[in-house]
Amino acid sequence: MIGSLIQVSYFAAAVLFILGLKRMSSPLTARGGIVWAGVGMLVATIVTFLWPGMHNYGLMILAIAVGGGAAWYTGKRVGMTDMPQMIAIYNGMGGGAAAAIAAVELLKGGIHTTSFQALAVIGALIGSVAFSGSMVAFAKLQGLMRKSLVFTGQQLINLLIFGAALGCGWLIIGADQPGVVVLLLFYVFVLLFGIVMTLPIGGADMPVVISLYNALTGLAVAFEGFVLGNAAMIIAGTVVGSAGTLLTQLMAKAMNRSLSNVLFSGFGAAGGQADEAVEGSMREVDANDAAIMMSYAEKVIIVPGYGMAVAQAQHKIWELTELLEERGVQVKFAIHPVAGRMPGHMNVLLAEAGVPYDKIFDLEEINAEFPQAEVALVIGANDVVNPAARTNPDSPIYGMPILDVDKAKNAIVVKRGQGTGFSGIENQLFFLENTRMLYGDGQKVASELIAAVKQL
Repeated sequence: MIGSLIQVSYFAAAVLFILGLKRMSSPLTARGGIVWAGVGMLVATIVTFLWPGMHNYGLMILAIAVGGGAAWYTGKRVGMTDMPQMIAIYNGMGGGAAAAIAAVELLKGGIHTTSFQALAVIGALIGSVAFSGSMVAFAKLQGLMRKSLVFTGQQLINLLIFGAALGCGWLIIGADQPGVVVLLLFYVFVLLFGIVMTLPIGGADMPVVISLYNALTGLAVAFEGFVLGNAAMIIAGTVVGSAGTLLTQLMAKAMNRSLSNVLFSGFGAAGGQADEAVEGSMREVDANDAAIMMSYAEKVIIVPGYGMAVAQAQHKIWELTELLEERGVQVKFAIHPVAGRMPGHMNVLLAEAGVPYDKIFDLEEINAEFPQAEVALVIGANDVVNPAARTNPDSPIYGMPILDVDKAKNAIVVKRGQGTGFSGIENQLFFLENTRMLYGDGQKVASELIAAVKQL
């Protein structure tokens, strides 16, 4: 009876996971999807206490209390601009938990067949890489690690570390009772591999990296679900792994780069350095003139980027939008798939500021409207609006789908200075006849635009 109840509960939890993930695919139902998936996790957690032979209830309750309390506290305190690093560290914890489960099961020795030991080792390898790699991603996003580490022979060293991990894993699988030293070395090598693999990856590639580690965490959980015979873990891990894999592919495609290029080479290594001379000069505009251009326009398209997140200017931008709409201006937001530091980062920031979902458009939906826009306002975006992606085959970003800001009648770019984007190349958009540069901190500039519009 108890066994049937457990299996039915796990099945119900799995259904809730799947339906919750489905609802997360739309901003309108995403909040409900998170609640559904959360209920599924609650059901799976509670019914686990009924598992035959389960003990250490005190430690289980303590772990749930500590982990849940920490998650509640940090979830309440973290700002929307810091959401990427929170996602990275929580995602890494999932991989680490799967790796820890594998360690416990492997230390039990002969109770598992060789095939199940292999599954445990694979899950441990994937989970450990996701854990340590996510910790490095967190450090980069949090600003604790400001430079990407690239050195000669790096790929060879990575390969040697990975080979050592595989060697230890093979010894574990072939032993009736794995030695503690071999098991410890295995975890040292796989954790180290996750670190060295992530160190050379730059901040602009973090959306892809976070998606990849999310997929790896799901796969690790699924493998350990097979080892434990836990249907909920198998289904939940498989769903998360497949969804994360699909998202990773979509993010890489949005950058016109292969996943191997993201992981094993710098942004500029794909196509060589772009030395094409940029004709023209940057033309500056002040906030008053920019406000006039937008206030008397019929359509304005706003293109946010990571700079907006850093400046925490999303609330001011929405206030500016409301003022423009009061004057009869149609305002839309254009989001590039890799804008920000995690998938959907800009969408989250805009939603947090109160921007309605029906004003936010993806690249494929909005690009055709730029020629009809009197003004395209770019705040904090760089490479994702660079026309070199269409015109210069030698550019590191050549072939990457971009937002067609250059086709708008006028483009206003809010930027701190005249520096280049992450790819290290000049942005041709900044030198076009229809582009004007509005220099300054994003939030301060937005405040100046608001004040100027109010005076008109």
